[in-house]
Amino acid sequence: MSDLVFYTNPMSRGRIIRWMLEEVGQPYETVLVEWGKNDPAFLAVNPMGKVPAVKHGDAVVTECGAVCAYLADAFPEAGLAPPPGSRERAPYYRWLFFAAGPIEQAVGVAAMGVQPSADQEAMLGFGSMARVLNAMEGYLKDREFVAGDRFSAADLYLASHLAWGMQFGTLEKRPAFEAYAARHTARPAALRAAEIDDGIIAAQQQKQPEPAE
Repeated sequence: MSDLVFYTNPMSRGRIIRWMLEEVGQPYETVLVEWGKNDPAFLAVNPMGKVPAVKHGDAVVTECGAVCAYLADAFPEAGLAPPPGSRERAPYYRWLFFAAGPIEQAVGVAAMGVQPSADQEAMLGFGSMARVLNAMEGYLKDREFVAGDRFSAADLYLASHLAWGMQFGTLEKRPAFEAYAARHTARPAALRAAEIDDGIIAAQQQKQPEPAE
């Protein structure tokens, strides 16, 4: 039994954390959580009933951005976070929280078919989808990494959002986004993570009962 336990569903944001765990390189146990089941054991881990969640010893971490940041700090030997106090730590934090805040909010509001007015934009943390996209594009177009000259958890989290959003049409495709996401999602740990989750999905589909005639 590993002291690192990963609660997930392969058709969820848990795919982001699977990638992060593969980058960290530490042994971990996977617990699959079924949609719509209010399992008391999982609710004791996350009362929200949402995946992903990670339990590390007695510590429980939920929310993708928080899990990425926690794992990067808990396993510094993986080199997934700039040193505390370094110049690179500022953009690292900035883009982790940008993905967790403005990107998530903009996509969620758009998915509900809401078009904020100019006055409403002032009340929203993300302002508008155009502001979110333009801010990202302006920062990423001349950069390989968001913080310094090496890959970090912030790149993993941001690239995951961009890849997923462009695949399903919730984020606009722009050359800077496509190049950035393609570069990072081709990392060996990302490919391993995708293979694991895709394998779980395939196995679950094989177990589905045949429809009655």
